[in-house]
Amino acid sequence: MVDIDAAIGYVVAHGDPVERARLSFLRTRQAPPPHIVERIAAGQIASGGWPASTDGVIPSVDATCFRLNELDDLGGLHGDVVDRALGWLASVQRLDGTWQENESLAAEAPAWAMPGDPEATLYLTALAGFWFTVAEVEVNPQLDRETRFPNTMQAAAAFFVSQLNPDGTWPSFLATGWHAAGLLHAQQFFYESARMQLVLGDRLHDMTPADVASMAAALRRVNLGDDWLLQEARKKLAATQRTDGGWDSAEGPIFDVNTTLTVLRACR
Repeated sequence: MVDIDAAIGYVVAHGDPVERARLSFLRTRQAPPPHIVERIAAGQIASGGWPASTDGVIPSVDATCFRLNELDDLGGLHGDVVDRALGWLASVQRLDGTWQENESLAAEAPAWAMPGDPEATLYLTALAGFWFTVAEVEVNPQLDRETRFPNTMQAAAAFFVSQLNPDGTWPSFLATGWHAAGLLHAQQFFYESARMQLVLGDRLHDMTPADVASMAAALRRVNLGDDWLLQEARKKLAATQRTDGGWDSAEGPIFDVNTTLTVLRACR
């Protein structure tokens, strides 16, 4: 089993104020001090999105979804800041249901957010559609009432289904899979979501701890249940926990605390 106490100790010892506030909410649902949320909101630009860098002026789909993730861990996926972010995301969704980054960001964009790249387009579509889904789960946990952004999520899900291969694989990055599986499940593409989960299960043994944590946390967040995939994911996380209580990030030691918080979110 995952050593939760050791993981908590690692975040307390190595986390910054925002990360420690995220830990408090994950552990006890304690609301963060106002200045913690204000610190995140301070980077939001007038249109409602966040730029890819602290000195940027062009909002980024990827960066905005990252901030929504942070706010979700703080119990703050509601209110004016989030409404403006979702409003901006909805306004830049393309007519075919997809999202792409602004072309002006091409010079600094990572592979998964490269404007015009088909794999990046599919990833950003799954990612943005997933966070719309999470925002709806926040106010309607069973998704049994009319949602606030039905056309936005339906268009994203329909596009993604059109790109799925017959064997359940997808022509994009690994992380696209678990975000899309959550989006498709919420939009009642149950068969397509289940096929994707089978593919994710087949690839579990090759995933990094950070990928396993992100997948499990995402699928838990949209109420897919405590099924076989999540159980296997937790087994792998238990096997890859370091002796200091943390987990390795795929992006270097500076992100190890974030990965450890994601594990806690997956196992809470």
